[in-house]
Amino acid sequence: MAPKEIKTYSLTEMKDKYIGKVGTTDRDEYEYELRMDVLGKMIKSARQERHLTQEELGKLVGVQKAQISKLESSANSATIDTVLRVFRALKAEINFNVKLEDNFVKLV
Repeated sequence: MAPKEIKTYSLTEMKDKYIGKVGTTDRDEYEYELRMDVLGKMIKSARQERHLTQEELGKLVGVQKAQISKLESSANSATIDTVLRVFRALKAEINFNVKLEDNFVKLV
């Protein structure tokens, strides 16, 4: 008797099945939250690399320690201005890409 073959699924297939296809509201919300979590982790890593406490970074940015803590756990409630100020205080470069359909928008 031959061993039973196990069916495998890609991450994309699993997301399509359990979260929704690309372009659906649920999938868009999931992808947005994921990006904001990653951004928060990048802020935390950059802060730690600079050997700063959340309180010290907050003072540099002009916000309370609690806001830095919240930002590091998920940046979804932060304004772009706050995120830029945080990275500026960390002396870190951040780049944004804007993509319209299949073309990246370039600033000239």
